[in-house]
Amino acid sequence: MSKTLSRRDFLAASGVLAGLGLYGCGGGGGNSGGGEGGGGDAAGVEGYDPELVAAAQAEGELVVIGTCEEPYIIAACDKYTELFGIKTSFQRLGGGEVLAKAQEENGNPSSDVWFGGGCTSYVQAANDGLLMKYSPANLSAITNKNFTSTDGTWVGIYFGILGFLYNMEQLEERGLEPPQDWPDLLNPGYKGLIWSSNYNTASTAELILNTVIQKYGHDEGIQYLVDLDKNVAQYTKSGGGPSKSVGPGECSIGINFLHDGVYQIVDNGYDNIGLVAPSSGASYEVGASAGFEGCKHPNAAKLWLEYVLTPACVNQAKEVGSYQFLVIEGAEQPQIAIDMGVDPTNVMDFDFADMMANTAQYKEDIMAALGGGDDRFKTE
Repeated sequence: MSKTLSRRDFLAASGVLAGLGLYGCGGGGGNSGGGEGGGGDAAGVEGYDPELVAAAQAEGELVVIGTCEEPYIIAACDKYTELFGIKTSFQRLGGGEVLAKAQEENGNPSSDVWFGGGCTSYVQAANDGLLMKYSPANLSAITNKNFTSTDGTWVGIYFGILGFLYNMEQLEERGLEPPQDWPDLLNPGYKGLIWSSNYNTASTAELILNTVIQKYGHDEGIQYLVDLDKNVAQYTKSGGGPSKSVGPGECSIGINFLHDGVYQIVDNGYDNIGLVAPSSGASYEVGASAGFEGCKHPNAAKLWLEYVLTPACVNQAKEVGSYQFLVIEGAEQPQIAIDMGVDPTNVMDFDFADMMANTAQYKEDIMAALGGGDDRFKTE
């Protein structure tokens, strides 16, 4: 059976995060509403350095590349424009795609800031010298110091729990029980029923890779993923891809963040989706934001990093279907996710340092073990 859904009291964010034993990670496109926004004399916005605001306004523009879901990117961009009168535009790509794009641009970025998505890709970008070093005044709003980089290259804004989504009707029709932990996904009865995400394009897939290696060890973990591959019908380009296909029945089981499942249930009305957090403890991503080194609008980028560390930005998440747990002081947690049984304390003792140091090698290892992959692993 899936995880029991029950209402529970939620601890204050600072208390929960302090108890998680987390470790620091420091080691299709579109346009948002442009125009001048409704900021008025935005240089006087309370809580922001007026000199920074004025300098950002003088630049007049901010280009955002986002890895979280598009409605959240749009809401964040629009609110920034409303507050400061600075025009924004955006493009949405998977975390691995953003990293590849930044590496290709090599210090001459087409975007100013990166918003959302797991911090693993951010750390790889930082290691390549592609991220701006900036310590926001609002950094003190992060409820646990481990949710930000140690070198001033990125800041954390949320964390999300990795688990399994399943189509209740399809599993029942096939006489299959939903998976409760990672070993269950190897059930031969699941052949062709599972969707995951592409190791080459999605930061979610990087987390899956590291989770399995940390649970089983390197060699056994790689072999597990090779065995799992026999049951996987599709690897989506974006980490959120499987969640969009479970409700309609295109796939029966998706390896995905549970908050993506909450969105499909609450916002899209799919009451046939079950949520499972792995019984041996779930892994999680730390969602981040950063400025790009050499960006064309550095002051607007710095102002963005101040802004994303405020409730004015992150409280919009749950209003547009993003139900991750927030790490900003004074932010409002997504109670609906808690009511559905997504427990922010049921997590494994995850080694972020190993993830940061070795993800690039692990990706090479799994693709080699899969013989280079097939058409499911295309990056275009």
